[in-house]
Order: sequence, then C-alpha cells, then structure tokens
Amino acid sequence: MRRRMVVVGALAAVPVAMLGADPAGACGGLVGENGTIELVRTATLAAYSGGVERYVTAFEFTGEGEEVGSIVPLPDVPTKVERGGDWTLQRLAQEVAPPAEERLAAASAAEDDGGGADVILETQIDALDITVLKGGGDEVGEWAADNGFLLTPDAPEVLDYYAERSPVFMAARFDAQRAQALGQGAGDSTPIMATIPTDDPWVPVRILGLGLDGAQNVEADVFLLTDDEPELLAGGAGLTLDRSEPATDPLLSDLRSDVGMEWVPDDMWLSYLKLDAPAADLDYDLAVSATPGVTPSLVDAGVPEPEAIPVGSGDSGVPWWPLVAGGAAGAAVLSVGWLRWRRDRLEPGPHWT
Repeated sequence: MRRRMVVVGALAAVPVAMLGADPAGACGGLVGENGTIELVRTATLAAYSGGVERYVTAFEFTGEGEEVGSIVPLPDVPTKVERGGDWTLQRLAQEVAPPAEERLAAASAAEDDGGGADVILETQIDALDITVLKGGGDEVGEWAADNGFLLTPDAPEVLDYYAERSPVFMAARFDAQRAQALGQGAGDSTPIMATIPTDDPWVPVRILGLGLDGAQNVEADVFLLTDDEPELLAGGAGLTLDRSEPATDPLLSDLRSDVGMEWVPDDMWLSYLKLDAPAADLDYDLAVSATPGVTPSLVDAGVPEPEAIPVGSGDSGVPWWPLVAGGAAGAAVLSVGWLRWRRDRLEPGPHWT
C-alpha cells in the first residue's frame, strides 16, 4: 500500500521559528499517517542582497514512523538548494535573545500549463528528499497526492492562494530509514539554504496555519537581513517588529564564517519580528520592500488595501488606509479654511458660507 503523509502545516519560505509546545509547535508540521513523526519548526532566515534572496531554514523531526514531508511556497525559482550553515540560525537566535537567555544558552552550550506540475530541481540533503515544483494549486496538489502526501481539507485553497502569486513550491520529504543510517536521532535538524533571485524577499505567513484548528495559537520568529532598512507590510494583526537595527560586525562576521555563508556582506540591516496569532487569523503574508522609499507590494501581503497593516517598531496594528484617508481629509479641511480666511482678509464686506 502506498505510504501517505498528512500535511497539517508547513514551513514558511522565509523566517520562521515555532516556540513552545502549547502553541502550534510540532502540531504545525507534518505527521506521518502510520506513525508519530512530527516536523518541528526551529527558525528560518530570509537574507536579501544584490537581488538574491537566500532562504535558510532547518527541518527538525521528532517521533516514530517511516516518512514525513512538507510543501513550502517560494517567491521564485531557486538556482540551487543546498545544505545550509551548521549554526547560522542558532547565532541569529542568540543575537536577539535577552541577556539572561544568552547566558543560559552559553552555559548549556510554473505557471499552469494544464500538464501537471513541472519538477524543476531534485536533490538529497541528509535524510531529506527535496523537490522544487512549478505549477498551479491543482497541479501541485495532484503531484503531492501522487507522491504520498495526504492533503488536509484546507490545502487546496491555500495552494491556490499561493500559486496565484508564485507557482513555485518546495517539497521536502523526510526518510526515517536514511536518517537512521546517517546516525540522526529525534531532535536533530537539517539546515537547508535555497538561493532565489527575486525582486523582493517574501515571508509567507498564512501557510503556518495550514491544517490547524482555528483556535490554535501560532508563535513564530522572523529574521530578515537586507542591505538597507526595509519597509514591511502585513495583511493582519499579530506581527510585531521587536528589533530593527544595523547588524553588528560580530554577528555578520560569525555568520560569514559558517559553512556556505561566505556570501554575507560587510553591512546589512537586521529585522527581527515576532508572530503571535490564532491560526484562524493567519490569512495574510508579510510583504517586504528592500528598496528605500518603495512601498511594499499589496500582492505580496496577499490582502486588499483596506486590510493592509504597516509593521514597524511603533506600529499599533492599525490599518494604513484609514490613516492616509484621514490625513487627506484633514488636509482638505485646512485648505478650505485657509482659502476662506484669505478671502475674508482680502475682500471687504460681509461674507456668508
């Protein structure tokens, strides 16, 4: 009988780490139908420089069973997918950890052509089989079903949602037998880095709620590294900007010294965001503009303009369009008042309005 895997969540194509067990932690991964293997999110980095996004994440598994997998939306076609740095994500987590936690850590040491999804790239990284696909939501879903994935009821809608903006997905399948042969145990993680030429980095958020009960809370960490301070636009509440500052020289030097991370520039901007929201509220993504003065894309945020919310250190979770409309209305009132005042000063006699 064909082995099937249940898609009950997926890693975002950018910066995400699940925290804690009570919020949607292991539950948000993939669970083998005939076992208890769970895909645990640790952390993800989206680094963008020179028109290229490098998406670094780590797949960590717990439990018992044969296989488990994940389907991840990507902003564009990657030129390569390879093993990521050994400790890049841990170093980033250390950078944003409160001092007490730092001491504790140190002490503990294709567009749809009607012919099905196109397979663009296949590779093996440790116990993971990686496949990059291009196609519409139906085609990717059909490929997943043909290759042993059992999609949750909300998967078709979510796949269509992403395929309308980018028809590129990355499927990762965990092989427990190969992991055992490699000496990997429960809790060991495999870092993956996808190199993606694209106009702007992109942080899928909605995918984190895939297959979850709407009341389950999703907590995640989002790391961004960009050449300049980015502008951020979300499609709903729940994301807060916890850190926005030039990346320190020690941090960049440490990242650059990790395996495969020699591309890290001498100067970058570090943005660290926290996600904390019920799964039912995750119907949006995070749009990022890495170009100063350029507004993030509403298409990337995945929502109409009235629902868009700018994300900043002083953000209070208020949609941007009422502020713009209110400012325009205020300016109009002031202009009318000034014109009336000027007329009264320059023209003699009574005036009525």
